[in-house]
Amino acid sequence: MKSHKEEVASAPAKETLAEGKFIKLSKIGNWEFAERNNAGGAVVIVAITKKGKLLMTEQYRVPVQARVIEMPAGLVGDIPGSEDEAWAVAAQRELLEETGYSAKKMKHLTSGPVSAGFGNETMSMFLAKGIEKTEKGGGVEGEDIVVHEVPLKRVPAWLRKKQRAGVLVDPKVYACLYFALESEGA
Repeated sequence: MKSHKEEVASAPAKETLAEGKFIKLSKIGNWEFAERNNAGGAVVIVAITKKGKLLMTEQYRVPVQARVIEMPAGLVGDIPGSEDEAWAVAAQRELLEETGYSAKKMKHLTSGPVSAGFGNETMSMFLAKGIEKTEKGGGVEGEDIVVHEVPLKRVPAWLRKKQRAGVLVDPKVYACLYFALESEGA
């Protein structure tokens, strides 16, 4: 088996097939994939209220033409002038923008590729500690984010109900549910 360095050194050159304002389509050999050209990656936040409720978001997502249940999340370094933004700072910002909750601390949980066969984007999950409602939330201009606060123990049943109603659920929600239950000692 080749080492990572050997694989990279022997790979054909990368070519750009198409490029937009936020994403470009690239090709190496026979492999086509998407790359972000406006951000360093993504953060996903696991936030649990003092009353034991998990915060989740719901919004219409154009690529899948449906409403989607997700965790509070967003891009790192996508705001002009903040290209070197720290990942935990982006997690703080996104939690506040989307849910209206502030966190006293962000604890890193894990990092990895979002969809290794589709694009080069990576993400880091954070556990928001000491959260409290300080603003309205709902996202930035152009976003119509609905915030759901669901008792942790009821999340699986609540998600099944949303799916039966035709709402899609991002699988990262289930990974975050694992971390949420682990953090609560369940």
